[in-house]
Amino acid sequence: MALIPSFFGNQRSSMFDPFSLDVWDPFKGFSSLSTRFPQETSAFVNTRIDWRETPEAHVFKADLPGLKKEEVKVEIEDDRVLQISGERNIEKEDKNETWHRVERSSGKFSRRFQLPENVKMDQIKASMENGVLTVTVPKVEVKKPDVKAIEISG
Repeated sequence: MALIPSFFGNQRSSMFDPFSLDVWDPFKGFSSLSTRFPQETSAFVNTRIDWRETPEAHVFKADLPGLKKEEVKVEIEDDRVLQISGERNIEKEDKNETWHRVERSSGKFSRRFQLPENVKMDQIKASMENGVLTVTVPKVEVKKPDVKAIEISG
């Protein structure tokens, strides 16, 4: 069996076994990042929230798969700050099981949004369906100015 040198290291790989080739890791050497950003922040980083504005309201949608509504908090602070937070717990390990990969994030997450002045703070609603949190913040109705036609003389 012929051996060829690896392009990304000093190890040699078999050219007949494509699964034995070394895999280039562009993040190799960045392992110190995991000590600066502990595991519990990974859920915070992965919490995706969309904010769109309609003529009637500001609508926030957050993907929170696997969370129950009791595990999520929606809070409004006095200075018009919307905060969405919660916690995704780590699954308990069973001593009789072997874990091959853990990719789902766990830990606490928190996102904050400064709301504009044109919102009705006392009419905010939140609902959760199929792992998607929807927060609706109604807008204050903008009064259209009264326009009065004036007859032109002349």
